[in-house]
Amino acid sequence: MTKFNMKSKKIHPFTSVIIIGLGLFLLTVTGCQKPATQVQLGQDQECFGCDFSGKSLQGQNLAGAKLNNSNFSQADLKGVNLQGALLDSVNLTGANLTGADLTGVALTQAILTNANLSQANLTGAFIRGAKLNNANLKGANFKDADLNSADLTGADIKGANFQGAIMPDGTIQQ
Repeated sequence: MTKFNMKSKKIHPFTSVIIIGLGLFLLTVTGCQKPATQVQLGQDQECFGCDFSGKSLQGQNLAGAKLNNSNFSQADLKGVNLQGALLDSVNLTGANLTGADLTGVALTQAILTNANLSQANLTGAFIRGAKLNNANLKGANFKDADLNSADLTGADIKGANFQGAIMPDGTIQQ
């Protein structure tokens, strides 16, 4: 039988930790106060309001992650898998998302000003009200994406695919 020493219990700045099943856990971080290097992100993880500005998450699998209200400004997310992730109200100003898989991602009210989304796959993404000012969208795939009320002012859209996308003015691109 294992004895636990309750006097040496550490208190973490997490709002909550949810444990599901045996050996399986889902970490929920709200108003994260830990440095980004101490927060383990992965598939289906939750991290609300966390600061990953300037960090490298290059090539990571964050499919299905819930990262609403987090700061990824100037972060390196090249080749990251964010399929189906929730990124509502995130700050991706100046982030490098070259070749990222953002299929079915929710980016409502996200800030992507000066972000590099060249060759990124945003098929079926929900990008309503997002700010894509001066973003590099060269060769990006927005097939069937919802860009209603998005701001694409100054964005470089050379070679981007908008087939079936709902555009900022509410029209569907043929």
